[in-house]
Formats: sequence, structure tokens, C-alpha cells
Amino acid sequence: MINVAVGIIIKEDPSPGPRQVLLCQRKQSARYPLKWEFPGGKVEPNEHPEECLRRELFEELHVQATVGTLYHQQHYTYPDSGTFDVLYYLVQHLSGEMENRVFERFEWVPIARLSEYDILEGNRNVVTKLIDAHG
Repeated sequence: MINVAVGIIIKEDPSPGPRQVLLCQRKQSARYPLKWEFPGGKVEPNEHPEECLRRELFEELHVQATVGTLYHQQHYTYPDSGTFDVLYYLVQHLSGEMENRVFERFEWVPIARLSEYDILEGNRNVVTKLIDAHG
């Protein structure tokens, strides 16, 4: 089983309006091209998932993150790439200017509109959970 740590980053915005979450689109050349997902990555040996998520957010988006509580956990099996144990953490705070280092693009998406995106299949349960809670 492959362990993965993922960040649910809800925009810190005091203005009224719909709550937004960060979605990232995989590159055309990646496995599952142009699918949308939450940022994060594989946990390395002897690495805690929270450490992994901080490392991945820095590598992918050049930001420092304060990782909060575990929001959701699930196992998902992709027929062509294995079984994943995915830990979704709420990210409480980001610092630094966000810079796209590995994705086709990223967007702040109103939570209520998440279902309109071509989401990576393994992320769909947490999308439903977010919409039910915040959408």
C-alpha cells in the first residue's frame, strides 16, 4: 500500500462570498492527465504524513504550511497503479507567495462547484464530504 498525504487548503479570506479550496490540475504528461486533485504526495520511509505534506507543499507550490487536523482518510485502488492510503489534512495557514512548480495550473474553486471539475477518482469521496460540509 502506498501512503499519501494531501492538503485541503481553504482560502483564508475574510470577505463574504463562497468558501474556496485550492485545486491543482495534473500536467498533460502525467499519469491521469489533466485531472484535478488536491496538492500532496507520497510519504517517504520514516516520514510522518504531516512532514510529508509540508515538504510536498513546498516542493509543489513553494509555500510553508501549518498542517492542521486529519479531515478524511480513505483507501483507494487504481487498477493500473496500486492501492493508496490517503490522509487528507486541513491546512491551517500558508506563508510565502504561491508558485506553481509541478502542475498544469491551480485554481481557487468555490467548494460548491467542486463537482464541476474532472476530479481524480481517488479524491471524489472527500469532494463530496467538503460539499456536504461547506458547499
